[in-house]
Amino acid sequence: MEWSLCWFLLPLGIDLTKFMKYKKHVFICNNQKVAPKKSCGEAHGNELVDAFKAALAERGLLKEMRAQRTGCLDACAFGPTLVVYPEGTYYGNVQLSDVAEIVDSHLVNDQPVERLKLDF
Repeated sequence: MEWSLCWFLLPLGIDLTKFMKYKKHVFICNNQKVAPKKSCGEAHGNELVDAFKAALAERGLLKEMRAQRTGCLDACAFGPTLVVYPEGTYYGNVQLSDVAEIVDSHLVNDQPVERLKLDF
């Protein structure tokens, strides 16, 4: 299923997990912009990808969940940013120290980390 279709189906309450390979899919922005513009890649977005992958591996979740790099999520002012699907929950100003909490609370226990959520 294309991700663009998710924006149409999510509000309808359709269970997207039926169509997904992974139970949870984390897209972490690592976009690079020319200074002085702020960008997630410059603000440890690349390190976040590695930290999420390591956290999932440590918990034996790599077959159920995936973390990967992505381009710009259009939330540069709040970077580094990421989005978790199938919910479409955006997080901003994510630090390396937040990774375990996001994995354990949101990815494993379906409880978003409210203090990091971006509401658009």
